[in-house]
Amino acid sequence: MRVFHLVLAPRLSGAEVLAKDLALDQCAEGMAVCVASLLPAHADFAPLQNDLESHGVQCFFPERRHRAFIKLCHLFGAVRRFHPDVIFAHATIPSFYARALPLRVPVVYVMHSATNDFERPLFRRVEHVLSGRARMVIGVSEQGVTDYVQAIGPHPSMTVVPNGVDIARFAFTDGVERDGRTPQVVQIGRYAAVKNQLLTVRAFNEVLKHEKDARLVLYGVIEDPDYHRAVVALAKTLGIAERVAVAGPRTDVATVLSESNVFVMPSQSEAHSVAFLEALASGVPIVASKIPAFAFASGFPGVQLVDTGNVQCYAEAVIVALGQARAERSLAGLTLRDTADRYRAIARQVSLAVPAR
Repeated sequence: MRVFHLVLAPRLSGAEVLAKDLALDQCAEGMAVCVASLLPAHADFAPLQNDLESHGVQCFFPERRHRAFIKLCHLFGAVRRFHPDVIFAHATIPSFYARALPLRVPVVYVMHSATNDFERPLFRRVEHVLSGRARMVIGVSEQGVTDYVQAIGPHPSMTVVPNGVDIARFAFTDGVERDGRTPQVVQIGRYAAVKNQLLTVRAFNEVLKHEKDARLVLYGVIEDPDYHRAVVALAKTLGIAERVAVAGPRTDVATVLSESNVFVMPSQSEAHSVAFLEALASGVPIVASKIPAFAFASGFPGVQLVDTGNVQCYAEAVIVALGQARAERSLAGLTLRDTADRYRAIARQVSLAVPAR
């Protein structure tokens, strides 16, 4: 079995990290695996690329950005060289390119987007044209499948495969020494309006009135530079810049979570957030927005789902969380092993359905 994973840009974000984890799992099972991209790798992805290559996973990442036609040509060449049995196209734009290739290789479209891509008329038009070229459409949540059906119509082969978390890396521990340490609130996610870091900064300003020694750390890929600058500017305007770290992505997320007292995620929308799963596994108290993607965790200990758009409500929930202990949570069905098993089964299913080439 030869498996090809296609991402938009190798970076420290949910879809790309999941593709990396799946590639390593499939390689360990004896499959030949390749990870390719349409855009150059971010510098901070280098350790993950090294990890992939050291385990025998081939990586095809362009060295610079190209126009659409050249992207397609490079992708065509990578696929022809690797000769895969199946292509997993992670996210909408990569799936468009994969399905535009004049090849018989089955393409599995994985919908990772935190928002409904098909609210965009152009994306709807393209998907209507290419829908039949997807051997299967995977939603990481039921909402993603619902959005697709409402915008495009039912696909003959659709399924939901939730993202999974590596329990070994993010295992709950309650033995981390925190006495005397500055209380730390952390948010992990790309800098974009949908992630609502601005709300977190505003709420943290209120938290400081009760927990004056607290610290807020924000980590994530800078997807929208203007939004990132707005977050930095707001902290300065509120006079709390010395208590707020607005940083880039981190590879050692497990360490960050183990060192933090509260994890916050005030997203406007999500598909099935890997960062949220990692926080659940770590046991850290969580304050997140009351959106459908997080509803499954509403009964978990130490998890508060609140109206984060209400800054006072958000701040009060963080203050409560700062007084909570870490909690052990069962994530049966949401582990990386669960997810990897589903992807392996799908790879075999779609490749067996293709006549011998």
